[in-house]
Amino acid sequence: MTKRSEIEKALHALAPRIPDYEAGAIADHAMDSRGLNCASAQTAAWLSMVAFVRHALTEYDELLEEGYDPESARHYVAAEIQAVLTEWGVLRPLSLQD
Repeated sequence: MTKRSEIEKALHALAPRIPDYEAGAIADHAMDSRGLNCASAQTAAWLSMVAFVRHALTEYDELLEEGYDPESARHYVAAEIQAVLTEWGVLRPLSLQD
């Protein structure tokens, strides 16, 4: 099984209702991220999924552009991220470290 296949399998286990487009974009991110090269498929899938939702589906980047520090911006979008994850069937709660 290829690393990408392992990540896709882990992603669908984490988020059984994730739309195909988002799943593909998240798997692409996980494969392209130098920081996730050595991570397990489960860790790569989780971190990439949270990052994708944060950057693509919330106003996180706009908050940073407005001058918010990353920790504050993450705080303001945490409920939105959790709502998307819940919609996708994710049972794992978002933590402050995510």
